Amino acid sequence: MRKYRKPHRIKKKQPFFKKKYFFPTFFGFLFSILAIYLLVFSSFFQIEKIIITGNAKTEKNDILKIIESKIQKTIFSYTTKSIFLADINEIKKTASNSFPQIDDLEIKKSFPDSLNVIVIERLGLAVFCNNDENCFLLDQEAVIFEPLLQESQLPRIEKLNNEKQFQLGEQIIEEDLVLKILKIFSVLTELNIKAEKALIVSSDRVNVLTDQGWDIYFDPQKDLNWQLTKLEALLKEYVPLEDKNQLDYIELRFGDLAPFKYK
Repeated sequence: MRKYRKPHRIKKKQPFFKKKYFFPTFFGFLFSILAIYLLVFSSFFQIEKIIITGNAKTEKNDILKIIESKIQKTIFSYTTKSIFLADINEIKKTASNSFPQIDDLEIKKSFPDSLNVIVIERLGLAVFCNNDENCFLLDQEAVIFEPLLQESQLPRIEKLNNEKQFQLGEQIIEEDLVLKILKIFSVLTELNIKAEKALIVSSDRVNVLTDQGWDIYFDPQKDLNWQLTKLEALLKEYVPLEDKNQLDYIELRFGDLAPFKYK
């Protein structure tokens, strides 16, 4: 018995615009283009107001110029200041690099067209001197941010045999070391000892010079609280008040010992 094959029918291809997914895709694409246009180029979302507060040492107009230069973008030959494209981290980084006095910026987008900027400036907690002619304000992160132009009562820190030329905004020593030196100054004040300066001799030695001309030797890598405890006990029990100005030095760096020497 002879078998017959059914004739093969060739289906006609539908035009692409008649396919069921064409119109949803097409209108979805148009909607995306329209949304991008509105968000990026619409005048409604262009940054018009930049409110700056908190600045004391940094000129507001200088900060404003930095911010405006960073919010303006060029896309397809068109300029925009869309609030959606404002890169907060980039603005912060540029401002900190441009103005050493600025520690940080707190920036909040206020839709649809404003930026609220709070300037956080560095606070001088000590004075760092490279030599007697070059002194700078130093913050708690060990960053120098401003030349010292007048006498200051802040703790003075120096580094032995250091001729390096520093740049404002640079961290010049370890942050932890600065905090330890500030603690030493604070405790000495409680003990009625006025410190003239702290000299960083090496990573394991800091000499503190008092206003009476005698030194105290600390090791910042060891237990600082114990060294300060030894100092307090020594001054109360073994060095009479009237003999303090006769001291040459007190050594606190070694174990439970606290040897001292008169001039």
